[in-house]
Amino acid sequence: MGASVSGVGVLDKSVSVLRAVADGPVNLSELMERTGLSRATAHRLAVALEAHGLLRRRGDGRFALGLGLVALGRAAEAALPLGELARPALEALRDRTGESVQLYVREGDARVCVAALESPHGLRTIVPLGAVLPLEVGSAGRVLRSDGDGTGWVHSVGEREAGVASVSAPVRDPDGRVVAAVSVSGPIERTSRRPGARYGGAVVDAAAAIADALAGDA
Repeated sequence: MGASVSGVGVLDKSVSVLRAVADGPVNLSELMERTGLSRATAHRLAVALEAHGLLRRRGDGRFALGLGLVALGRAAEAALPLGELARPALEALRDRTGESVQLYVREGDARVCVAALESPHGLRTIVPLGAVLPLEVGSAGRVLRSDGDGTGWVHSVGEREAGVASVSAPVRDPDGRVVAAVSVSGPIERTSRRPGARYGGAVVDAAAAIADALAGDA
């Protein structure tokens, strides 16, 4: 584990455990590998987080995210109405494209999914609500990392995940600052390797609709 983010070592380590488990259920050895923590520390923190309901133990003994996070997530979503304000535009975007749609905000050196609607297709992209993803890859990361230069769309093909393409556009507040990135994502076999040509206009329209909703709520 690198330098402390908050200056409170045990908190930083606990968060690293939660983020490691967010990537998928783990046994103790896998948790150590993902976090860089010692066996004793990883076990102690995982058990403590389990006691608080933030982690749970599956039948196979692996640690998974706990139901306590669901309540916290709902509370956070209620305090951050962006996802709620964006929902009509996201539903329209999903219906228009037939693909999964997401809304991301930047959090430090990462992006967090604050709203997600899945495609009706059996083969579809699934990004869980609350997922923490890197800024370095994917069209949404590029939008948020570059502060959304321009007002158009950007796309990526197989950049974050093999076989998946995405198109994203910046959502701006009334002062012109980028506050989110709206995305469409789906399997390349359906979106093609030029997804921007197919979905760019729809994504830009959705971003504008979300920006209008934000301005109306201001």
